[in-house]
Amino acid sequence: MRYRNGYLRSDYRLAGGVLPLGRHPANKMKRIAILGSTGSIGTQALEVVSAHPDMFQVEVLSAHANADLLIEQAKMYKPNAVVLTHQPSFEKVKSALSSSPIKVFFGQEALCDVVQWETVDIVLGAIVGFAGLHSTFAAVSAGKHVALANKETLVVAGDLVMQRAAERRSLLVPVDSEHSALFQCLVGEHPDSVDKVILTASGGPFRGKKPNFLVNVKASHAMQHPNWTMGAKITIDSATLMNKGLEMIEAKWLFGLKNEQIDVVVHPQSAVHSFVQFNDGSLKAQLGIPDMKLPIQYAMAFPKRIPNAFKRYDFKQFNTLTFEEPDYKTFRNLALARDAMFKGGNMPCVLNAANEITVQAFLQNRVDFLEMSDIIEKTMQKVDFVERPAMEDYERSDAEARRYAEEFVKQSPLATH
Repeated sequence: MRYRNGYLRSDYRLAGGVLPLGRHPANKMKRIAILGSTGSIGTQALEVVSAHPDMFQVEVLSAHANADLLIEQAKMYKPNAVVLTHQPSFEKVKSALSSSPIKVFFGQEALCDVVQWETVDIVLGAIVGFAGLHSTFAAVSAGKHVALANKETLVVAGDLVMQRAAERRSLLVPVDSEHSALFQCLVGEHPDSVDKVILTASGGPFRGKKPNFLVNVKASHAMQHPNWTMGAKITIDSATLMNKGLEMIEAKWLFGLKNEQIDVVVHPQSAVHSFVQFNDGSLKAQLGIPDMKLPIQYAMAFPKRIPNAFKRYDFKQFNTLTFEEPDYKTFRNLALARDAMFKGGNMPCVLNAANEITVQAFLQNRVDFLEMSDIIEKTMQKVDFVERPAMEDYERSDAEARRYAEEFVKQSPLATH
């Protein structure tokens, strides 16, 4: 492995020497900043906070434009500050909270500032897409314990983020169920003993379908995930299998893996959240019901496990587990993501930007399901390759990819009608 990611290092078997345990004694209330508190992950994180008021206290909440829900959350959890990145929503929240002591801030710069406050112990990064990169990077730069739900941060700039995490001794605990599973399987293991990791995919609502079926599907069909309840963007990504491709790239950086050490299998039951295969041939897997509150709670409480009243997996009721090879030819987004991972450089950043544009266009009925892959592929061919990007190169590549992808969207027959 090229990286000795803190979670895997043998000199500290629990948390790899990255987490200064003295900062978070077991009996200390942990103060949390929840970035993206009005989204699916953010609202579930607040449920975890409510269930454990003796362990967690909300210090900061942030949202883009969902002013009404943020106002409701602020009044309930009484954070020190809230941050918005949409000007009209900022004005509405500022007015609504004017009689309270809660500070109301606007903009990306404010978001990057609040995560570095000394009063913040944990940063839950749940902002969707590229928009979550800079605030996560700021939290890592401040040496915070980061519960990372924003996979795009590592897809876009995983090399820079993990290098900064190592320098500042910032602990990143993944919230994605698959990466949480890998994390749990790898705690205490020596990195050189890992043969490969195997990410599981449910297959989404269109598992087994072929292009002649997929050409006719609408966003409402793609939003009907068989196992998970998630936000719109990640649900569409799950339907196209792009989500699994992004997770491959995230796993590469998070766990310091080589490209060849990352594999995917389709597992429709979503009981096994991922596997690690070791060099002696043994496998470790983490299993559980498909409930995002489980990995959220684990990431927030690490290195402790805390009891809960969540439903338990019942093998007597769900007694069949199956696994199959993904269909890379039909679900081309997965193949494109794998190609981007192997090419490296700025190509995963380009892939991610083009995907964000096409998903939004699909949700707006401006492109069809199969066109999304075409647009992403053409965008990857258009943007100049940068082998060793700096942050400025990632920002430039992201902007350029979005422009190209939007141009291709406008050429779609659906968009021209």
